[in-house]
Amino acid sequence: MRLRTALCLSLAALATLAQGAPPDLLVPPAEALRTPGGVTYRVIQAGRGGTSPGPRDFVRAHLTGWGPDGATFIHTRSLDEAPYLSLERLMPGLRESLQAMVPGEQRRIWVPEALAFAGAKGRPAGTVVMDLELLDSVPDPSQAPPDVAAPPPDATTLRSGLAFRVLKPGSGTAHPARPSWISVHYSGWTTDGKLFDSSLKKGTSVPLQVKGTIEGWIEGLPLMVVGERRRFWIPEKLAYRGASGMPQGMLVFDVELMGIAPN
Repeated sequence: MRLRTALCLSLAALATLAQGAPPDLLVPPAEALRTPGGVTYRVIQAGRGGTSPGPRDFVRAHLTGWGPDGATFIHTRSLDEAPYLSLERLMPGLRESLQAMVPGEQRRIWVPEALAFAGAKGRPAGTVVMDLELLDSVPDPSQAPPDVAAPPPDATTLRSGLAFRVLKPGSGTAHPARPSWISVHYSGWTTDGKLFDSSLKKGTSVPLQVKGTIEGWIEGLPLMVVGERRRFWIPEKLAYRGASGMPQGMLVFDVELMGIAPN
C-alpha cells in the first residue's frame, strides 16, 4: 500500500532536533513562484546543473519540514548522511518539487494540505513548509541498467576478469584498504536483469569491512574514493562461486562509496 505520507524513513525518527521555523512560515514572500501542481516555492540556492530526477528515481536529499505551528516534523541533517528516498513514495507536493530541481539546488516550498499529508492522523494539518536540498538521484534499481548482460566496450577489464565503469566521479582522495571499514550504497543484478539486493530501498547505507566481502568487491572497492559510484561486472569466480542459495553466474553491482571510517 502506497502511503501519501511515506518518506521511506520514520518522520518521528528523523525529527530528532527541533529547528527554528523560518520567518516566512505562514506567508510566502512576494517573489515566490508556483508550480503547475500548486506548490509555492522560492529558490534559496541555484543548483550546479545536471539532470533532474525522473518520476521513479531514488533521490538523495536533505529535508527539513515545519507544520503551521512551527513544529519540526522532519530534519534529515540530524542524521550522519542524507537518506535515499523513492520519489514514488513521497507526498505529491514534495515529489513534484524534487523532480523540478537539479543537484545542488536548495528550495523552500509551501505545500497545501491536499498535496501534503491530506489529513493523515498524526501528521501536520494544513500547509506545511519544507526546505529541500537535492544532492543526487539514481534510477529505480528495480529496472536493471541496459548494459547488465555484459561489460560495454568503454568498461575497463582487469587481469582477474573484474570489469568496471565509473558512473560518477568522487570528491575524496583517500582509498579504502582491505582492513578498512566503509559505508556503501549498492544495487546488485544478475545478468538477466533480476535485482537481488539494493540498499537504496532501505534508504540508509550499509557498513562493512572490505576484506569481509566477495573477491570482486575486495579488488574493486580500493580503487574508489568517497562520493564515487561505479558499476562492476563480477565473474562468478570473484562472486559467490556457485554457492547454494546465492545469486549465480556473473553479477553486476552499482556501488557508491559513502564514507571510510578513520583507522
